[in-house]
Amino acid sequence: MPIKIPNSLPAAETLNRENIFLMKEARAATQDIRPLRIALLNLMPDKITTETQFARLLSNTPLQIELELLHMKSHVSKNTARGHISRFYKTFDEVREQKFDGLVITGAPVEKLDFEAVDYWSELVDIMEWSRSHVYSTLHICWAAQAGLFHHFGIGKTLLERKLSGVFEHRVVRRSSMLFRGCDDVFRIPHSRHTTVDEEAVRAHPELKVLVESDEAGIFAVSTEGGRQIFFTGHAEYDAGILNAEYRRDRAAGLDVPVPAHYYPGDNPEEEPVMSWRAHAHLVFANWLNYFVYQETPYDLEAIS
Repeated sequence: MPIKIPNSLPAAETLNRENIFLMKEARAATQDIRPLRIALLNLMPDKITTETQFARLLSNTPLQIELELLHMKSHVSKNTARGHISRFYKTFDEVREQKFDGLVITGAPVEKLDFEAVDYWSELVDIMEWSRSHVYSTLHICWAAQAGLFHHFGIGKTLLERKLSGVFEHRVVRRSSMLFRGCDDVFRIPHSRHTTVDEEAVRAHPELKVLVESDEAGIFAVSTEGGRQIFFTGHAEYDAGILNAEYRRDRAAGLDVPVPAHYYPGDNPEEEPVMSWRAHAHLVFANWLNYFVYQETPYDLEAIS
């Protein structure tokens, strides 16, 4: 998919090197099609890395994507230059009257806090409520999945005894879901979290469908009927080196974290990690854009309700 992003966005240089199909705004304006409007609410500290990861995955189908980057007005980011945010990002107030085909809400390193203790919780609640009437399909990632399940369905989270970190085998348990069409019987997805959702409550809720699960990592994908709201507890978007960087950061800080499971050859952190989830990450995001956004969203975005 040609993805339309600002030419000067740092992600553009990285994606060009990877042969990702980027489209300049002038070229996009000459195509007689309506691009899919996808908003990325980036809650991660290193916004440049995260925006690059998601732009990469959103680029892999034959449609045109217009990516809108959003940040929280009620939170000051300390890990991304203020100039970058002011140049490339908008706040919710700037887009609240607009409608989008899709919205991705990223994870955030706040999972040990109670939801209401997060400094931007009330703003995030406003966005999640807004998404019900202004976005056709919303994809919640990791902590955002926990936050979304809590806000929309009252499902809580629990603190794990040790951090769950690694690349785990998963299987599709709801074969009728088009979101995982074409996936292997067993495929691998990274997880990196200190908390987990109340799986019993998820399985018991009549509006929620468990799509994918793992013997080691638990439930990975949950959806409402029709896919207007989708929740991923792991990180399909991660680059090959992210778990390695997190592990070494935590160890340097003196934290007792496990070696990421099934990630390094022989589980030896001195070895170079191997990326074993790239193909399925691209497939799942392409399926989301095709079956849950492009095929279903109204041509006239104002018809979304």
